[in-house]
Amino acid sequence: MKKAFSSSRPALDFVGTLRLRRNAAPVEMLTSPASLDSWFRKSGVVAGKTSYRVSDVEQALALREAIHSLVAARLTNRSRDEAAVSLVNDAARTPPAVPQLTTQGRRLQGTPEQAMSSVARDAIDTLSGSDASLLKECGRPDCTQVYVDRSRGARREWCAMDSCGNKVKAAAYRARKRLASAEASKSTPRR
Repeated sequence: MKKAFSSSRPALDFVGTLRLRRNAAPVEMLTSPASLDSWFRKSGVVAGKTSYRVSDVEQALALREAIHSLVAARLTNRSRDEAAVSLVNDAARTPPAVPQLTTQGRRLQGTPEQAMSSVARDAIDTLSGSDASLLKECGRPDCTQVYVDRSRGARREWCAMDSCGNKVKAAAYRARKRLASAEASKSTPRR
């Protein structure tokens, strides 16, 4: 699974597993137990292979959408959906993934429920802590990734410069070049 972890918060990156959310055909990244396992491992929520089932994917998608609902409510100053609050709180009641000391260092062990609990707990921390006021949605029209803007002056515009920021800047550059070319051709006298 290809995924950028750009928000610095697992819960926000988890919400970002449904890409192009507002488009007619959003892109689902969590399509199977293997893709869910891959996301949890690559995000650092758990380490090592865990036995995920189709029912775990369904639970994860429900949790993701509940977190998205709460984040969207926060961004738009709407009241929170109580069903979403309940779902996130229920997931957080399970103990989170457990850190283990190994010869290679620290490792997080966890069941699917513990992995989801870790994400739910991060969502609660994000939405109720100091990061809540720093939440922003990416400024690229197609991107719906939410991130924590800790930039100086809170002026960050994109979820990540290497993906969205470069695309926006390249598109703006091409538009300026087309405009300059069009203006130059208008001002050139015809013979």
